[in-house]
Amino acid sequence: MFPIHDDTERIHGRPYLNYTLIAVNIAVFIWEAIATSFFTDQQAVAEMFLTYGTVPDDLFSNFPASGLNIVTSMFMHGGVAHIIGNMVFLWVFGDNIEDKFGRIKYIIIYFGWGAAAALLHSVFAISAGDGAIPAVGASGAISGVLGAYLVMFPRAKVHTILMAFFIYTIRIPVLVYIPFWFVLQLIFGLIGQLSPFGDSSVAYLAHVGGFVAGAATGLVGRMVLLPRMAAFAGKGTAYRPPVKKVRPKIEDVVTDSPPEVIEGQDYYEVIAEMRGVADAADINATYDPASRLVRITAKGSRKYEMTVQIPGGAANPTMQYVQYLNGIARIRLSK
Repeated sequence: MFPIHDDTERIHGRPYLNYTLIAVNIAVFIWEAIATSFFTDQQAVAEMFLTYGTVPDDLFSNFPASGLNIVTSMFMHGGVAHIIGNMVFLWVFGDNIEDKFGRIKYIIIYFGWGAAAALLHSVFAISAGDGAIPAVGASGAISGVLGAYLVMFPRAKVHTILMAFFIYTIRIPVLVYIPFWFVLQLIFGLIGQLSPFGDSSVAYLAHVGGFVAGAATGLVGRMVLLPRMAAFAGKGTAYRPPVKKVRPKIEDVVTDSPPEVIEGQDYYEVIAEMRGVADAADINATYDPASRLVRITAKGSRKYEMTVQIPGGAANPTMQYVQYLNGIARIRLSK
């Protein structure tokens, strides 16, 4: 299951810190590839990871000097698949965590989650006799992002690519997607530590440690920090009450936001931005076979009238359902 994007809207603009974290990880990976002849020079790879990775034995014996390696190891990766997987998860889920906590808190807790992941992994690695093997990757911190996301956005859905006998996309509730991912990490981690058949090259228990730390942070943020911030937002001398937005009249017809058509193997999905609609029951979508046009109308704080043309290869699509969440309408037609 490969996540593409979620359906949680940001409130405070673009997540520039999250973009920066991704850019730094990519820049460091390019440097790694150049310095190790794209990981073919095994001696250079070993020296690099021992120098900048988190070595469990060294972490505890040379602390606090070795603490810097926790930070540097969070920007190191062992291959193309490793960094692509991590950066996709950070791209999909990290923007909303930055949006919720703010940039300063986000960068602090991001490194905190990475540290928690490194500590748990190091404890188990030493107990298993693998304390001399360095650990690298942003997986621990990104697991913290997933833990916090699960707690703070439990109603979200994740648009996911599934690859079985064929490739298709599906929307999976985050309450299913992330717990399933976490259980896999826990199982693989225990197998890697306790079974001779496990893969100890992947620090699955770092994922577990980061996830638990992230979930705990999200719980504190949801129950304590964010309500307090909202309660005391108006007590500073610099506070100004928000300017009340004037809603457009319901008579105003919105027609300038063209829908988008996504074609799957056996379906078409029309995606339209429709703010101010209560739910899917207020949206009406019909398909005209003669013109191949999907006509969409809706009423709420705004009145919508939209049309979009289905590609010419469509034989006779039939309407399946209409979904609406967070200002986005999704109209599914079967081929």
